[in-house]
Amino acid sequence: MAILSYNEILPKTVIDYNGEPYEVLSSHIFRMQMRKPVNQTKLRNMITGRVTEISFHQNETVQEADVDTMDALYLYTNKGASWFAEVDNAKNRFSFPEDAVHDKVQWLIQNAPVEVATYQEKPVTVKIPVKADLKVTEAPPGIKGDTAQGGNKVVVLESGA
Repeated sequence: MAILSYNEILPKTVIDYNGEPYEVLSSHIFRMQMRKPVNQTKLRNMITGRVTEISFHQNETVQEADVDTMDALYLYTNKGASWFAEVDNAKNRFSFPEDAVHDKVQWLIQNAPVEVATYQEKPVTVKIPVKADLKVTEAPPGIKGDTAQGGNKVVVLESGA
């Protein structure tokens, strides 16, 4: 955990700000006339998911967050919680609130591998694989002559998405 000065706060860096881990989404250093430079950043709270804009001045420093990653498996979603298990020890299970990970879990099937970020040994966020092999379970027939809009149709995948 290194101490970062204002100009070392770059995108994809995870910092400890007000005791919580924040991922830097964007960073722009600018200098107005006759003033000291300022690093204007967009930070995403890794616990709540909220995005905030923070400006760091030349004399400010922050600490880099100690965020580790571990491999896990997606198990199921039930009663407002999505459950995961460690790959090495399936008895170690943990959950996230469904609303916090719904946009990611909708693309997963049971026992799909994921990467979980941990902060102070507590799971914080889920990172899903970029590609997934899913089967189409339901697809309406194409309408003849409906190619002016590209011929797209809505399908349902095996994960329910």
